[in-house]
Amino acid sequence: MESASRRRFRRTASRLEVVERAEAYVRAHPGTSVPISRLSRIVGLSERCLRNAFYGVRGMSPKRRFLVERLEDARRELSDPRSDTTVTGAATRCGFFELGRFAASYKEAFGETPSATLRGTARRWIAQTTLDTPERPHVYHW
Repeated sequence: MESASRRRFRRTASRLEVVERAEAYVRAHPGTSVPISRLSRIVGLSERCLRNAFYGVRGMSPKRRFLVERLEDARRELSDPRSDTTVTGAATRCGFFELGRFAASYKEAFGETPSATLRGTARRWIAQTTLDTPERPHVYHW
């Protein structure tokens, strides 16, 4: 007879596998809106079981998890000093097409607006490139 702790471990492991499969599918289809109904068919579970698996493994619903992931991708892009992106460009590449909602969600998640992240990145990049340039030798007058 299987112990309760062993059954719980198996159930947790299988939930993790399901969540990872769902996340891999969504990552493999960037820019595509994947409804939870389609995702649940792909992983072979009901929508309710998929939601329960996400809550058990990630502590949030699949929709919220993918929103957080897309926001993190947008922040990474806006924070890249080598990128010449705009807020609109970053948002649309990450699947946000309602820019007002994107800005509100971004500010809620990170405590600053997307444009503030972009401006801060530009300032840091300018400061860094200024520091990287060789300075004139100091001449001391006594």
